[in-house]
Amino acid sequence: MADYGIAIAGAGAVGMSCALWAQMRGHQVVLLDPEPPGSGTSYGNACTLATYACLPVNDPSVLWSLPSLMFSKDSPLSLSYAHALRNPRWMLSFLANCRSGPSQRIASHLADLLAHADVGINPLIEAAGAQDLVVERGQLSVWSTRKAAEGATAGLERRRALGVPWREVDPDEAYEMEPGLRLPVERAVHFHAARSLSDPLEFITRMHRAFTDLGGTTLREPVETVRTSDTGVELQAGGQSLTAERAVIASGAFSKRITAAGTEHLPLGTERGYHLMFDGEAQRVTRPVGWGEAGFYAVPHAKGLRLTGTVEIAALDAPVNRSRLDHIARKGAEMLGPLPEPASEWLGFRPTMPDSLPVIGPSPHSDRVLYAFGHQHIGLTLGGITGRLIADLAEGRQPNIDLAPFAADRSYA
Repeated sequence: MADYGIAIAGAGAVGMSCALWAQMRGHQVVLLDPEPPGSGTSYGNACTLATYACLPVNDPSVLWSLPSLMFSKDSPLSLSYAHALRNPRWMLSFLANCRSGPSQRIASHLADLLAHADVGINPLIEAAGAQDLVVERGQLSVWSTRKAAEGATAGLERRRALGVPWREVDPDEAYEMEPGLRLPVERAVHFHAARSLSDPLEFITRMHRAFTDLGGTTLREPVETVRTSDTGVELQAGGQSLTAERAVIASGAFSKRITAAGTEHLPLGTERGYHLMFDGEAQRVTRPVGWGEAGFYAVPHAKGLRLTGTVEIAALDAPVNRSRLDHIARKGAEMLGPLPEPASEWLGFRPTMPDSLPVIGPSPHSDRVLYAFGHQHIGLTLGGITGRLIADLAEGRQPNIDLAPFAADRSYA
C-alpha cells in the first residue's frame, strides 16, 4: 500500500493549488519542497490575477523588432547570447512561434484556459480565508508614445475577440484613476474584470495552512527522482524514499531537474524576472499599472510599492543582471517620479515552454505522473484551474477543458 495518494513536487502557486484542491477532494496528499511554500518564483510576481493575459510573449513584433529589443538599454527584453547558443533548438522554436499563425493559435488556447481561471482560484481563496487579500480595482495599462499606442491596437482587439473585456480610458481619466502617474499618457486601457492580491505570499501561506488543517502533509525536501511502476510511484526526496499512487511535477523552472520523471526531455526554458520593493510607497498607485513600452508593472503591495517585470532569457544559474534592476529603477522614476532607494530586490525564474503554453496533463510515459508547470508569467492566475484539472485527472475524471494544447508530447515548433 502506498504511503500517500498523491505526492506533489513543488510548493509554489501552482503546486500549492494542486495540493489544496486534491486535499479538499479527500485525497491523502504530501507536498514536497525544500523551501517554504510560495517563497520561490511565486513570491515576486506582479500580484495580479491576470485573466486578460492571453497574448503570449511569442508575438510577431518580436521578429521585426528583435535587434532593438536586444541592443537597446531601454529594452524590456534581455538575451544571454551564450545561453542562446547553448540552447539553439529552444530559441528557434520560440522564434518560430512568434509568427502570426502560431501566435494567434497560442493566444486562443491561453484565452480558453484563462476563461476558467476564476472558477479555479475562487474556491481556494474561500478555503484559505483570503477574501481580505483580494482587490477588485482591475488593471490599468498605459502607453506613453503614439507609436506604441497605435501598435497596441491589434493586440487589444485580439483580446476582445477572445472574450477579454476592457475599456478605453482617456488620458485625463487615467490621471484621475492614478494621480501618481508622472509619465505622458498617450493611451490607457482598463481591464476592469481583473483582480489583484495585496500579498501573494500571504495567500499561498494561508492556502498551506488550510491544506495542513485538512490533513495534508508537508516535507521540506527536494524531489530528486520519480520512478513509476504498475502499482504506483516511488519518489526519492532528500535521502528518503516514499511511495504514492500518483505524483505531480509542479516544480516550475526546476521541473527538468527531477530525474526519471520524463521532464528532462522537454524543452522547458526560463524567463528570468526581477522586482524592486520600496517600503512605505504603496500609495503611489491604487492598482497594478503596466507601462507598455517599459515592460513592467507598478503594483501596490501590502508591504510597499513593487516594481516588477521585464524578461531576461538566460540560464537558471546565471548571475543577477544588474542592468535589469537598473532598467526597472530608471523607468519607475520616469513613471512615478523620484523614488527612495529600494528596500529589497529580487530575481525569479518563470518556467517557460517555447510556445508559452503550460504543460498540464499526464506524462507520455505513465499516467501515474502528472505534469503542472510552464505557466511563465501567469502561474498565480492559472494555479487554481490547474490544480482543479490535476485533481480531475488524478481521479480519472474527464476535465471540461480540452487539454490537448497543453499536452507534454505536443509539437513545440
